[in-house]
Amino acid sequence: MKNRLTIMLVFLVIASFVLSACATATATQAPAATNPPAATAVPTTAPASNLGTPDNPIVVAFEPSGTSQEITTGGQELLDLLAQETGLTFKGVVPTSYAALTEAMGSGNAQIGWMATFAYILAHQKGYADVALITQRFGSDHYGAQFIARADAGFTPAPDTPATEADLPTLLQFKGKVPCFGDPESTSGYVIPLIFLKKAGLTDADIPDPVFTGGHTQTVTAIYTGGICDYGATFVDARGNIATDHPDVNDVVIVVFQTEAIIPNDNMSYAPDMPQNLRDQITNAMVTIAGTEAGKTALNDLYQIGGLTLADDTVYDQFRSYLSASGLDLSQYVK
Repeated sequence: MKNRLTIMLVFLVIASFVLSACATATATQAPAATNPPAATAVPTTAPASNLGTPDNPIVVAFEPSGTSQEITTGGQELLDLLAQETGLTFKGVVPTSYAALTEAMGSGNAQIGWMATFAYILAHQKGYADVALITQRFGSDHYGAQFIARADAGFTPAPDTPATEADLPTLLQFKGKVPCFGDPESTSGYVIPLIFLKKAGLTDADIPDPVFTGGHTQTVTAIYTGGICDYGATFVDARGNIATDHPDVNDVVIVVFQTEAIIPNDNMSYAPDMPQNLRDQITNAMVTIAGTEAGKTALNDLYQIGGLTLADDTVYDQFRSYLSASGLDLSQYVK
């Protein structure tokens, strides 16, 4: 009997140790209660752009085809009207050259550019500009180039206006003479005149030391003043740019050779990063402004613009074909 009680006591002690160990293991394995992670808020819309506000105005770059002062004045008239029509804030700038304007469009330093034809073609090729509006003058969206000289310089004008292929020998009078051009990327102030001089048979050596004046107004002024260059190239008829200050300009400065209207007019283009909603808003506003008396005055004061027409890049395809057919490698002349 005593032995049986001893065995039972031993068994109870062992069982108590086993149950105690199991309880301890179960308590150790049980995970501690934790707080769930805080929920992260997910934005429902992207932050609104502040482009076009006083803190971040839309920069409009104007081609330097005239003097900085006249473009700044005319440009500000237009931007004031555009601000009234759209409620947006704009800032006008006049780059020092056509190339500087192109780079401003490509670097994000300008969102809108008023661009000359050849400068636009180069900019679009780089992905820097998309045309939205093309200008009109005298009811046309194309224009020509002209060669001018002082009436007392002894040059004989071409028999026909505009000149024909048969009139090309007229340009041989300029052999060895110093020209005034506007800008290396000016279509009528350099590119087209250079093509015609080459077509006439002149070589680089026959066009010595060209003077780049910076714009059409400056070229006409240089010819009018004399002593700077022998002849110049501008759009038709840039002499009117200085007629107010020099009423006798058409007597002092004559047109020696004028091309047909083969050049698409200059334009208003957008930089690639310009939001589509702002493009649409500004384009529509510009069309509206162009139909008002105040708008007509501002556009005329800026670049002698008579109207605006909606356009896309295909407007320039025919001119690209003309440049290609000329056979002239313009890359060696336009840097």
